[in-house]
Amino acid sequence: MPPTLTNIDHWIFDLDNTLYPASARLFDQIDVKMGDYISRLLDVDRIEARRIQKQFFHSHGTTLSGLMEAHGVEPGHFLDYVHDIDLEVIDEDRALAEAIGALPGRKFVFTNGDAPYARRVLERLGLETSFEAIHDIHACDYVPKPERVGYEAMCRTFEIKPDRALFVEDMARNLKPAKAMGMVTVWVNNGSERGSHEADSDFIDYEIAAVTPWLRGIVEAA
Repeated sequence: MPPTLTNIDHWIFDLDNTLYPASARLFDQIDVKMGDYISRLLDVDRIEARRIQKQFFHSHGTTLSGLMEAHGVEPGHFLDYVHDIDLEVIDEDRALAEAIGALPGRKFVFTNGDAPYARRVLERLGLETSFEAIHDIHACDYVPKPERVGYEAMCRTFEIKPDRALFVEDMARNLKPAKAMGMVTVWVNNGSERGSHEADSDFIDYEIAAVTPWLRGIVEAA
């Protein structure tokens, strides 16, 4: 294991486009569902719905946060609708399961989605027993990454010491609070939407193309 990682015993992973490849385009399905939801909610056409969706995503961190603030949307209803998608585009990843299982210490998922959806994805990937817990948007009181409050809540809830933690994420800007708290940060630069937005070496310790080969390298080095 690289010397800079020998003290890590808390491994935190984002879910979408991180634990599975962005090329699966799973989020494209969610994107369509969000457009449908907004179109029906606000009685606008799909073009206007997409404009609103992206505006909220960029200004509030998630489309849900914008809809909650501007239109009082009930989060559970929205999340159930947009996460009702076909997961057959992703496959079991035994190599990833083995690599995560070989890491020393505790493992978590930290996602702007919700736990029921995350569990479905993890089961599809063969990772249903790989993580101790999922810290989701409900646990963050609907304040999404990169707002620091969610990171702090996760650390309090699971007694995570940031200086002994590593966070893996495909959205570069979501690594900034983690680095400020003392975590080692890993950016999965895989071409996901807005993934490189605000990317800066000041808060990115490692830049990788995919999680599985990087973790396997760590395990083999150890």
